[in-house]
Amino acid sequence: MNLKEALKIADDLVFAKTGKHLDNLQQAILRGTLQGEKYKEIAKHLDKSEGYVRETGSQLWQMLSELLGEDVNKTNFPALIERLQVSIVSHLEQHHNQIGSFNICGETSHSPNIPNSNLLNEETSNTKPTKNIHQDLSEMPELGAFYDRTPELETLTTWILQQSCRLIALTGISGIGKTTLAAQLVQQIKDEFEYVIWCSLEASPTLAEFQDKLIQFFSQSEKQDSPATNHKQLPLIKYLQKHRCLAVLDDVHNLFCSGELAGKYKPGYEEYRSLFKQIEKLSHPCCFLLIGWEQPREIPQVKSQNTSIRTLQLKGLDIAAAREILREYGLEESSALIQRYQGNPLWLKSVATQIIELGESVTELLPNDTILLPEDLKDILEEQCDRLSEIEKQVLSLLAQESDPVNLAKLLETGQILSSDLLNALQSLTRRCLIEKQETFYTLPPVLKQYIKTL
Repeated sequence: MNLKEALKIADDLVFAKTGKHLDNLQQAILRGTLQGEKYKEIAKHLDKSEGYVRETGSQLWQMLSELLGEDVNKTNFPALIERLQVSIVSHLEQHHNQIGSFNICGETSHSPNIPNSNLLNEETSNTKPTKNIHQDLSEMPELGAFYDRTPELETLTTWILQQSCRLIALTGISGIGKTTLAAQLVQQIKDEFEYVIWCSLEASPTLAEFQDKLIQFFSQSEKQDSPATNHKQLPLIKYLQKHRCLAVLDDVHNLFCSGELAGKYKPGYEEYRSLFKQIEKLSHPCCFLLIGWEQPREIPQVKSQNTSIRTLQLKGLDIAAAREILREYGLEESSALIQRYQGNPLWLKSVATQIIELGESVTELLPNDTILLPEDLKDILEEQCDRLSEIEKQVLSLLAQESDPVNLAKLLETGQILSSDLLNALQSLTRRCLIEKQETFYTLPPVLKQYIKTL
């Protein structure tokens, strides 16, 4: 396929779906991508800043992802557009009698665009529900730069669409990218559901307030679909059994107490336990995705035989994806820096900002293993550590004093903490993703260890 063919397919895809053609910058980004150019090279050709081109590119990939119903990015676009061409040509050959002669380059054709919108929709869309689709994503954060999380996206998509999991916990330390990943996931699979809603729990709504919000969402939408019918509000579980729904609950840790072990409900919020149990146990076609630093205790953090419930602990970006962050800040690609900050996007951005503001040479004057802790990064860690119980803080202090991973036996030797309390604290810290466990050994991430030492 030549560039002209590829760009025409992309332009016709966008036009058939949106009624708008690709602009010059979007075409230049696609052309450069197909020619194997980096954003820096594309920006140089256009005499524009790399950041501006990169941001436009991110928006373009997001738009194409939504149109095609699958993840589209700079890496997979060439293969995807070639696959799309094969699919279109195959379909056109099968339907030659219906659509007449057709030339993929658009030079001779009985139809003005390739292909017509009905055919394009059929070829590029996943199977959509036959019922009306209702979405309330007003509380979902805007999608910014998204760094490659292909394995995680595939895992979540499989759990939700193929295995019909009803309750999924997405957990990880602050800044790791849980909400960004969930937003990307929602954009990719939202049209597979009749109802999609994103709920922020930052304000700690009571169960009654939360249920009322969802019931209003369902009942008002039903009235829109059939206004002549007198709809009676039902209990929430009845709507969940009646409709296929995807509900995202962000910042679920706001339901739990500070100063306690992970996952203990605040007074007055214990009824959420019953709701989550209903979602897990009762038969319905819906999925609830819970995002937060900590999760309900009733959700196991290890692999379970229960097919309706899953937990995904999000780790840092791989080296290739994390390098994208450093390149955005004009820094050299440093694998050591990425590993030191464990590929945490927010941590890397904080440190990169400090390095740029102080002058890149600052890193040359410091030992190679130096852990920089900018004030905004300390604020992030403080917010999460302030939620810890006193026993958890004691365990973190013990681990911060160790230069190597330690096993349970060595921690018990200190005699500072009762064995039962120590085990509960280790379990809670693991659930909060603040400590790492490899086989029988525990360790603190370098950044957190440095932070604890400053307290």
